[in-house]
Amino acid sequence: MTEPHTESSPSWLLFDYGGVIAEEGFHDALAALSLQLGYSQEKLPTLAMDAVYESGYVTGHGSESDFWELLRSRFPLKWSNAYLTEEVLRHFTLRPRMLQLVDYLRATGYLAAILSDQTDWLDRLNRRDGFFRHFDRIFNSYHLGTGKRNTMTFDLVLRELSIPAQEAIFIDDNPDNVERALSRGMHGIHFTDIAPLLDELSVLLGEGLNWKMCEKFRV
Repeated sequence: MTEPHTESSPSWLLFDYGGVIAEEGFHDALAALSLQLGYSQEKLPTLAMDAVYESGYVTGHGSESDFWELLRSRFPLKWSNAYLTEEVLRHFTLRPRMLQLVDYLRATGYLAAILSDQTDWLDRLNRRDGFFRHFDRIFNSYHLGTGKRNTMTFDLVLRELSIPAQEAIFIDDNPDNVERALSRGMHGIHFTDIAPLLDELSVLLGEGLNWKMCEKFRV
């Protein structure tokens, strides 16, 4: 899904957190619980994704309790809110090769940010894992007050960075989010794994990186 622009060279790389920098803990934890209760793997994650938006929790307009209680009204959860939260957080595990790649990109002169539709859980995860230090900026929907379902979020981030859209590469495992970024003029990469990510970055960054050095991140 890479769409290179020629007006100016990219300087910022914006990474999603869950599903890119880390395993997708929200989906994976709830999929496992959905199966435990005898439902399809996608039943609970789908309902939960809608609930985290509709409760306002993902944009900081609602609380963790608001989210879980709204989800309970739509799905027969039998566990406490505290247990459910810990299960979700436990499933968010960092991908070391991705952080190594981010570190290499920054050492080469590029700037890196997280752009995530997350709640205040992202702050808790950072206190546990300490990954914010690998990035120049952190953009979290909980603090922005808006999420990636709204295309204006991308405009807001670009204004914060004081760059034109074509200087940003947005990397996300959700193709709908990538399409929205592309619609605002940014470069976009649909993340599936680190090897195809490197292939697409080679198109966008060209001679900006030592690609022999980058090969180590594929292994």
